Amino acid sequence: MPGASHNHTFFGNKSTDASSTYESLMRATATSCNVADDHSAYWIPTLLQKGKVVDPKEVTVYYGSRLKDPSKTQPFPPGLRMITGDARKQTDTPDKQGNHFWCAGIGGETGRTADGLFPVCAKTAELVRQVTFFDCWDGKHLDSPDHKAHMAMGDHTGACPKSHPVPVPSVSFVIAYPLSTNTNGITLSSGTSFSMHADFFNAWEDSPLAARVRNCLNQGVKCNSQGNF
Repeated sequence: MPGASHNHTFFGNKSTDASSTYESLMRATATSCNVADDHSAYWIPTLLQKGKVVDPKEVTVYYGSRLKDPSKTQPFPPGLRMITGDARKQTDTPDKQGNHFWCAGIGGETGRTADGLFPVCAKTAELVRQVTFFDCWDGKHLDSPDHKAHMAMGDHTGACPKSHPVPVPSVSFVIAYPLSTNTNGITLSSGTSFSMHADFFNAWEDSPLAARVRNCLNQGVKCNSQGNF
């Protein structure tokens, strides 16, 4: 909604705004993705350091399957929308698993920030965050009021619940930021690190998406949006 949100960092379709529709995304050709067949829109809360925007160095979008039988995975329906995470959540989960920033690269993590929420990375490593979306669809609704109810996670056996019987690709973002040792003063525009969330608005061209599902996911292989392993 215009004016009703905290700041977000967008990637993918460059036409994305509050009034975007599946049709408008499909008409647009400008994208920050390497694949012209992907008109989808992706966004996350903006990372800030002492109030200044820190843009990602790189974002890789992966499409995989967590199913016991990945050959059952089906392409996203045109126009599917969903959110993962919760912008209102400002504290850790009871099992202390709600904070997933880490340091990738040689040297990895060398310490923690003063608030304990972010890692301090070696100069040869970078701050990284991964978010993973739901992979089971109810087969009926392209969206829901909370942008989540029409979706569900497969269970520990790799099966979709009866309420959401259609297995779709498991989308995940791997977000790398150009920060190493200096992570002090880092926050998200939505609040603490626990408020990380992400949005996905599917606008893939049908045939290329189906080919990736068939050639990658159905074979039990995770691919990036270019269809590469």
